[in-house]
Amino acid sequence: MTLTTTDGTTAHGTTTGGTTTGGTTTLLGPEPEHAAGPADLESRIRRAPGRFRMLTGDRPTGRLHLGHYFGTLRNRVHLQDLGVETYVIVADYQVLTDRDVAERLAEHVEDLVLDNLAAGIDPDRTVLFAHSAVPALNQLLLPFLSLVSVAELGRNPTVKDEIAHSRQSAVSGLMFTYPVHQAADILFSKANVVPVGRDQLPHLEVTRTVARRFNDRYGRVFPEPEALLSTAPALLGTDGSKMSKSRGNAVALAATADETARLVKGAKTDAQRHITYDPEGRPEVSGLVLLAALCQDRDPHEVAAGIGDGGAAALKRTVTEAVNEHLAPLRARRAELARDRSYVRGVLRAGNERAAALAEATLDEVRDAMGTRY
Repeated sequence: MTLTTTDGTTAHGTTTGGTTTGGTTTLLGPEPEHAAGPADLESRIRRAPGRFRMLTGDRPTGRLHLGHYFGTLRNRVHLQDLGVETYVIVADYQVLTDRDVAERLAEHVEDLVLDNLAAGIDPDRTVLFAHSAVPALNQLLLPFLSLVSVAELGRNPTVKDEIAHSRQSAVSGLMFTYPVHQAADILFSKANVVPVGRDQLPHLEVTRTVARRFNDRYGRVFPEPEALLSTAPALLGTDGSKMSKSRGNAVALAATADETARLVKGAKTDAQRHITYDPEGRPEVSGLVLLAALCQDRDPHEVAAGIGDGGAAALKRTVTEAVNEHLAPLRARRAELARDRSYVRGVLRAGNERAAALAEATLDEVRDAMGTRY
C-alpha cells in the first residue's frame, strides 16, 4: 500500500499491485502464505469483485509523477473498474512521520485528489478521504497499540530503514508506531486486499498480526488482509536514481509538455550512441527506453531497436513525444478539474463523510467486542 509514499512508488505502504503488458493489466497475487497464487487471485477478483475491498493511498508530499502513475494509479483505476470496492486514503497525518512540519499541506492534499481524479478514479465508486478527517479511524490506534510489543516494532525492517533515512534528528513516536497506525488505516475499512511493494510486506504483516490478536482476544471483528504484490517496473528518475518528488528528478503528471521536454532533455544517459535495452548494463538509457515503452504500450527492446544508432537525442525525443501523447488526456482532465477547486474539496468532503460513517461502525463493533460501551 503506498500509504506513506515518501517520494517514490512503493515507500511506506500503498501501491496497487499489478503490471501492464501489451495493454492488459495483470493483477498480482499475495505471498503463498497469505493466499493462493496470482492466477487464482485474479480469477477470484474477476469472478466476484464485489467480495473484495481494497485500501490504498498516498502521502500528500507533492504532486504525483510517472512513477506513481505506472506503479499504482493505473492499476488502482483498473481494480475500481472491475468492481472492487475501493478506498483511497490521503494520509496527511503521516506526512509528519519523517519531518517536523507539513508545509503547504492543504495544497498538496488537493493536488493528490486532482491527480487521482484525472487518472480515472471515480468518486461515485471510490471513497477518497483524508486521514485526519476520520477520528474513529485514529481512535483504533489505542487498542491496537496494546496488541504489539516495543520489541516487535523495533524489529520491523521497513521502520528501521525509514529511521535510518529520516530527516529528523530523533525518532518520533509517530514514526516508530507507524505500522500500527497503518493497521488502523486498513482495518477500519475491513479491507481484505492491500496492494504493496515487496518491501512493505513487514508492515502488512503487522496489520495481519493486529487483526489476528484482536480476534483471538475479543472475538472476530477484522479480516486478515491479503497482500497484492506489485511487480510494476521501478522507473528511474532523470538523474538515473530512483524517481522521487524530493529529488527533483521526476516528471509530474501535471507537468506541461514543455516542462516534460526540458526534464527529459536533461536526463542522464551514457556515451554509447547505439541505443539498447539493458537495465543492468545501461540503467539510465534503459530507464528512458522503458518509460517510452510503457507510454506506447510496446516492448522496450522493440523501442530501443527502433531508435538504433539515433543516439541520446533521438531517444529523448521519442520519450518526450511518448510521455506527452500518453498523458495529454489526463492532463486535460486535470486542468479542467483544477479550474474549480471547490469541486475537488467537495469530493474530499463527501469521501470523508463516507469513510467516517464506516469508521464509526467499525469502532462500535470494537467497543462491543471489548466491552467498552458505557
